Amino acid sequence: MYGTIARMRVLPGKEAELEQVITQGAREIPGFLFAYVYRLDDSPQDLMLVVGFDGKDTYHTNAQSPEQHEAYEAYRALLEADPEWHDGEIIFSQIAEGSASV
Repeated sequence: MYGTIARMRVLPGKEAELEQVITQGAREIPGFLFAYVYRLDDSPQDLMLVVGFDGKDTYHTNAQSPEQHEAYEAYRALLEADPEWHDGEIIFSQIAEGSASV
């Protein structure tokens, strides 16, 4: 698996719009596995986005696609600044049996 972690600062009152833009059509992206967004306790405007793909190639194919660029432009407009990206290989994960998504 491969993915990215991004730190983002959402504009006040734009969190719901950001959720809609990030989740819109995500299940139709080849190789997409999951996305999680965390709101930080000590700074509620700061969010951490964690995204996983089935491999590095599918991640990079998506990242370089015109559709992803269009989605990026849409959610970038809802942020105070560019996200801080950290790409890498997902080396392990742990999910409880029977757990559900939020």
